Formats: sequence, C-alpha cells, structure tokens
Amino acid sequence: MTPLNINDFVRDLYATNEFIPLHAPTFCGNEKGYVTQTIDSTFVSSVGKFVDQFETQIEQITGTGKAVATVNGTAALHTALHMAGVRAGDLVITQALTFVATCNALFHMGAEPAFVDVSEKSLGLCPKALELFLQEHAVLSENGAVHKKTKQRFQAVVPMHTFGHPVELDELQAVCSKWNIALVEDAAESLGSYYKGVHTGTFGDYGAISFNGNKIITTGGGGVVLCKSADSGAKTKHITTTAKVPHPFEFYHDEAGFNYRMPNLNAALGCAQLEQLEMFIDQKRLLASQYQSFFKSSDFEFVTEPEYAKSNYWLNAIICPDKESRDLVLQETNAAGVMTRPIWQLMHRLPMFKNALRGELAISEQIESRLINLPSSPLGIQSL
Repeated sequence: MTPLNINDFVRDLYATNEFIPLHAPTFCGNEKGYVTQTIDSTFVSSVGKFVDQFETQIEQITGTGKAVATVNGTAALHTALHMAGVRAGDLVITQALTFVATCNALFHMGAEPAFVDVSEKSLGLCPKALELFLQEHAVLSENGAVHKKTKQRFQAVVPMHTFGHPVELDELQAVCSKWNIALVEDAAESLGSYYKGVHTGTFGDYGAISFNGNKIITTGGGGVVLCKSADSGAKTKHITTTAKVPHPFEFYHDEAGFNYRMPNLNAALGCAQLEQLEMFIDQKRLLASQYQSFFKSSDFEFVTEPEYAKSNYWLNAIICPDKESRDLVLQETNAAGVMTRPIWQLMHRLPMFKNALRGELAISEQIESRLINLPSSPLGIQSL
C-alpha cells in the first residue's frame, strides 16, 4: 500500500479536495445561540448559569460525584494532582508516551515525573511495567511508597487514556492500592470512553478531561476535574476559585488557591457541544471502522479499542511496519494536504525531563518510531 492510496481514501471519506485537518471542531447545534445569550447577559466570566449547567451535564455523562470546570485541561490536571496530595519534591509515575501537558503540570508543582512503559493493548500505562518499576525503585514505609535511595514519596500514578483508548484500570488500581499510591487519571482525550461500562476518569482518586479546540467536544479552551464525592468536589471547587470564603462583600481567602474557573462564555459553547456528544462519538466510531477495514489487508496495523473498552476514537492511528515507512507516509500525506502526525516525542527525550527516573521503555520506543495519527474529525457533519 502506498501513501497515495491513503490520500485518496481519506479524500473519499471526507468528500473534499481541500486541505483535511487532523481534527477540527464541529459546530452544528446551539453554539451560537448559547454564546449570544451569554454575551447579552454580560455574565461572560466565571459566574453564570452555563458554568453550573456544564458541570451538571458532565456529571450526568460520566457518572462522577462532582465535576469542577476549569480554564483548560492542564489546570484540571494540576488541580487533580494537588487534591490527590502531590507536593513539591514528590515523585509521580506516568508514561513517557504522553503529551507534554501531563509533565508540565508536575513541573510547575515542583514534583518530578518517573516514566514507566506503556501497554501494547491500550497504548497507556502498563500495570505490569508499573509493578516491576515499583519493586525495583520503591519500598513501603509509614509514609507510603518511597524511593529506596532518595526517600522521596511516590505520591501518585498518572495513566493517560491515549487517543481515547482506556487503560487497564482494574490492574492499575490493584497496583496503586498495594503500594498506597493515589491514582489520578489523565482523561484529557477520553470523554465518552468507557472501561467495562464505566466512564474513564472516574476510577482514580481524581480525573481530568480537556476541552481544547481539537478534542471530541470543545469549550474553546477548558477542562474539568472529576471528583468521586460531593465533599471532595466542594473542596476542589473552592481551591479553583482562589479559595475565597463566601460572603456578601468581604474578601477572605482561607488558603492559597488557584484562579482556574472556567468562564461562562466557554461553558456556553461547551453546553451546546455536549448536546451533540453522542452523535460525534457515533460518527467517529463509524470513521474508525472504515479505517480499520481499509488497512485490514495492508502492512499497516490500525489501532483499535481494547476488548474491555468502548472508545471514543478521538484520534485514529496506525502502526507502520517501520520508521522508514512512517516517515514516507508523513511526508507524502502532508505534502498532499492530508494532515497526519507522528505521536509525541517521548518525554525523557525533552531537555527538561531528560534526567527523570525511568524504567525500561521498549514498547514506548517502538510505538514512537512507527505510529501515525490520521484525520479524525467526525464524518458527515457540517459546521454552522
């Protein structure tokens, strides 16, 4: 199969000779109406009915105890990690095969990432690799799991549901429970994805979702923290709103907080988008099935959802036979106006994380050298 075949197939899917982006937002519902309502109300900042409505809709979709909307996904993850007890000097285990925002949140907290390999099954954090890593580097103490040499706490494990495909959550939970480490899900890409019938982001102590412009639904920029209970949700909401104690006119803040509240203007857009989430997922799963059929008899392996999961197929991906074929496809598709992308460079290859503690990363390295993301905007939907 040549790259030209891929170009023709993708153009037939989207029925256009124009440039085809990797993932574009789709606005075909009440977006303009809700945003106009917000502007007319003058409540465009962090107070307004759409923020509350958006959080309620997320709670209904995910089944979480409380959803707290934030300005972006990184802010949501930062808040989730803070609520899970991560502090400066702590070690947080995550995957090297992730978007840099996962590690940026840790960096700005003064915490340090420790990198563990991913599973071929999910492309997310591998529970077997996690257990082996902890056996090698950690010991249980009265303070929980600590590094054998430095005595730093392993305070959290952060798996990412790569491209919307859920990780092996039961197994990861079992390892975290054994070692007394908090599980915080980076569910940035997995709104509408389910692990054994339960929504991602709701298994860990906290979860974080992103609503950036390239996600399955968007608020322009935005995120949400998924909290297990109303009590933890109330505390999370408090910390994201500068920790201000409610009062008719006095300004009193009882701890150092974050100014991370999602603006009402963004929430209005998000409410309209959430009304169409089921349709978006149906169309993206249809697109994935067509890609899967196309690549079935080729040398390229289409990345499918694990058998235990139902994925939103946020970004479709193929595993190429080798790096040379990957590079050829990337060059020829992009030259033809069909946007494709390699997966992110592994985090330990970046200068700011090059000295991070890490285990063996053989699977991550294989995927990094061979994976390509394909155009993944929902099919058959016209924007306003």
